[in-house]
Order: sequence, then C-alpha cells, then structure tokens
Amino acid sequence: MNIEYMNLAIKEALEGSKHGEIPIGAVIVNNGLILAKTHNLKEQLKCSTKHAELLAIEESSKKMGDWRLNDCDLYVTMEPCIMCCGAILQSRIKKVYYLVDNAKFGGTDSIVEILNNKKYNHQTIVEKIHDEKLENKMIETLRNFFEDKR
Repeated sequence: MNIEYMNLAIKEALEGSKHGEIPIGAVIVNNGLILAKTHNLKEQLKCSTKHAELLAIEESSKKMGDWRLNDCDLYVTMEPCIMCCGAILQSRIKKVYYLVDNAKFGGTDSIVEILNNKKYNHQTIVEKIHDEKLENKMIETLRNFFEDKR
C-alpha cells in the first residue's frame, strides 16, 4: 500500500467536488505506474454509471490493451458500491484500498463473500486504510459537500 496513491485519489475527489460531483476519487496503479486518476462524473455526464472506479477501470483497460487488470491496485476514497464491486471483480483487479466506509451502498463484503466461495480463478483483496488524518479529511469533505446540497 502506498499512501501517495491515496493522496492522489483524495485530490481527484476534491476536484470532482468543485464541479458538483460527490467527492469520490480513484487511482489505478500497475507495478508503480499510474494508469488512471479519476473522480465521479455522474452530474457532468448525466449518467448514473460514471463512478470514479468505473471510469478508472475503463481508462486503465484502454492503456493496458486488455480488460484484465490482474496486476493492478485500485485506490479509492470511499468503499466501492455494489455496481463498482461487480466491475472490480470482472476486471480482476488484484487489490482494492479504500479510506471511508460506505454505509449506504458499500459492496466490498460482497467481493469477499463471492471470492470465499472459491468459484473464481483470481483473487481480489480488499483493504480498508486506517489513517485517521486522511479518513477524517474525507469524512469532513463528504459532510461539507452534502450539507451544501441541503
């Protein structure tokens, strides 16, 4: 785990927030090479599937020339939703690091449960980052974003 990649994801989240997007950022890395840095674009593109994770997967797949992202790690500021977790499994991302739990839509338990059934020939490891300073920063950013919307 590299905290600098999570800091890049946070920067992406803050950039998205400036444009009215829910502040979630994602970074995909392959052996130290950053393939994608993205944030949500649901509002700008008027499309419910334009989550940071999905955009990062699409961009990384294009750069890799393959839908399989076997050796890639995903850093995301908030626990991926169920939709994004499906894409994470399908793209075979090796490891997911997230900062803030997503109590409403979080889906990482489903990744663990599916993979524990041993029906897949690949593994995706999910790890919550325990960095109080960064976590508090993202919680405050999300809180401020939603308070401004109400």
